[in-house]
Amino acid sequence: MGRIDISRFLRLASIAALILFISNPPLFAAENSDEGSGSSIDVMGKVADHDYFDTAFGKIYLPRILLVDGELYFYSSTKKALESGEFTQTETGLIRADGAPVSLDMSITSHLLYVWFGLILTFIITFWAGRKYKSGVGRKTEPKGVLLNIFEVVFVFVRDDIAKEFIPADKYKKFVPYLFTIFMAIAFMNLFGLLPWAAAATADLTVTATLAAITFFITQFNGTKDHWQHVFVFPGVPAWSRFILTPVEVLGLFTKPFALAIRLFANMLSGKIMIVSILGLIFIFTDMFGSVIGASSGVFWVILTAGLYFLKALVALIQAYVFTLLSAVFIGMAAEEHHHEHDESSVAHAQDVQT
Repeated sequence: MGRIDISRFLRLASIAALILFISNPPLFAAENSDEGSGSSIDVMGKVADHDYFDTAFGKIYLPRILLVDGELYFYSSTKKALESGEFTQTETGLIRADGAPVSLDMSITSHLLYVWFGLILTFIITFWAGRKYKSGVGRKTEPKGVLLNIFEVVFVFVRDDIAKEFIPADKYKKFVPYLFTIFMAIAFMNLFGLLPWAAAATADLTVTATLAAITFFITQFNGTKDHWQHVFVFPGVPAWSRFILTPVEVLGLFTKPFALAIRLFANMLSGKIMIVSILGLIFIFTDMFGSVIGASSGVFWVILTAGLYFLKALVALIQAYVFTLLSAVFIGMAAEEHHHEHDESSVAHAQDVQT
């Protein structure tokens, strides 16, 4: 029975991976295929941000919005910007024809679209579930339907096992909407990256840095007096030691969101690169040993990739959980009250008893 189950799993995994691979033939096509006989595997091209939206049916080019010397330029695509004669293409991107650099690039990119998709999908599901609860379903009766049950499980998990666990009991409720939103949005953005033609927005450092910055500002704006005392005053600590402790604590305020951004970015980027690279071995083996060996080895690489897809789906959810968990931990540390007066009186009482 075990052998039958394993063989069945391998067949299903092979079929799934082949469908994913065949559904996007340009997956490994180089962006500049006319530059010579270089490698046809565009690994970094699949994780880089683009000025087009890649689909299973082709590319949809996105608008370019550029600010140069206080003047705003809008084009429907990069091609239109170049055809206008007002801009030229360089290795670093577009610049104005007179050599003036772009002051601010507000163009719509593929990663930005997937950020929007994640947020919009989160809003739609939450709005739909909210209306269900207002009508009494899930509040006066049991939740009905798979989607509503999954929503309730996720929401209760974020509320009770993350927010309530790490944020003071009298303050955690106001942070639940934010924590639930970032958990759902990051999970969706991570899962979008599993599509062979799609991009993982969280594999972009600017996206993860923005999310971490939001957590940073929420943390600092909700910091208590006690929190700031531990950054600048350090109750009960000799005054001379503040010259050492204060810079360390101030640096710690910024290293926490930095770690949040890098952890999510590195995990999602490495996962996408790994999948593209392993599938790319099919073409490498074909170039090195011929089409017969390349096609034969392709069976193994496709099965391995299918297994990695399941693993990457698990990692996508785990990374959303880790980001949300650490955000709750940082917020809880800043919002916590330590009651130094009680501690000092306890110490004084203990000294009196010893005397």
